[in-house]
Parts: sequence; structure tokens; C-alpha cells
Amino acid sequence: MTDLMETLVENREMVQPNHANMLEVAHGGNVMKWMDEVGAMSAMLFSGETCVTARVNRMNFEQPIHVGDTAYITAYVYDAGASSVKVRLIVEREDLRTRKREQTTESYFVYVAIDDDNTPTSVPELTVNSETGEALRQDALEGENGD
Repeated sequence: MTDLMETLVENREMVQPNHANMLEVAHGGNVMKWMDEVGAMSAMLFSGETCVTARVNRMNFEQPIHVGDTAYITAYVYDAGASSVKVRLIVEREDLRTRKREQTTESYFVYVAIDDDNTPTSVPELTVNSETGEALRQDALEGENGD
């Protein structure tokens, strides 16, 4: 069994001009790629297996991330099935000089754990052993189907 808090991954990506679109903000495809990579890390920490992306439930781009800001990405596992792993992903734009953050993007990804033959394989049970973990899990479950 793996505790939710053991799956928490936080990462930063500095938005450079080569990551930007013609409006000088992070291209949505780059943001999605960063989210997918961090989400896979979280899923693999949970499962102890290689994990591949199976589904993106939705991707809401609420605010832009400007060149020079960082994309602060948070991921954690909030639910699991037989071989599937559900990961909540939140992106915030961050000004490193002021440390101010503002949420820009949120999504819920589903990964599938695979074995050495690229066949789906079982994952452990998710446990939640803290109030913080339970709050994160409830936030994810409530937001998973919301708009």
C-alpha cells in the first residue's frame, strides 16, 4: 500500500521563449507535456511500475503563463483501480522574485501501470493516513467531474 502523500510531486519549469506562442505565453501543448511528465512521476511513485497515459479527463487553461515566469506543477494520486492510477494535476504561474503564485491550469489524468511486456499490471491500494492527504483526496474527487 502507498500513502497519498508519498505520491506528491512538485516541479518547476521556467517558461522560455522557445516554450511560448506568438502571444509570448506558454504554449498549451508545452504545459500539457510538463503536466503529463510530472503526473507520470506521481503514478510511478505510487505503483512502483512504469505508467503510461490513458486519458486526460479535461484540461482547463484559466490564465496564461508568461515568458520569464515558472510553471509550478503539483501532482498526486487520489484514486486507483486494478491497473489504473488517477492523478490530479494543478499548474500555477509563479514569479520567482515575489514567490506569488496563481493557478493557471488544472486537469485529471489517468495512467495505466504496465509490466516489462507492456501489459497492464496491478497497482497497490491507495491509503490516506493524514488530514492533509484526506483533504487533497476530497478536493480531487469533488473536482474530477466538475466544470
